[in-house]
Amino acid sequence: MKSITVSLEMAQKVKEFVNVTQSFPCEILLKSGKFVVDAKSILGIFSLDLSKPITVEVYSNDCDEIIEQLRKFS
Repeated sequence: MKSITVSLEMAQKVKEFVNVTQSFPCEILLKSGKFVVDAKSILGIFSLDLSKPITVEVYSNDCDEIIEQLRKFS
């Protein structure tokens, strides 16, 4: 498991983020405070407080490519 912090303050960024996460078969979660949602769910993401940085956790043995693509949301 690896984690990265991202900022998803605009709806367009959320849409792009979900498109990236859906292209990978592994489990990807978003954590904001005590809330955890599936990073592949637009509705789940919009239930979080997007004004604050969000932690992305990628559960995969080979997650370097995923992390690299998610860095543009940092």
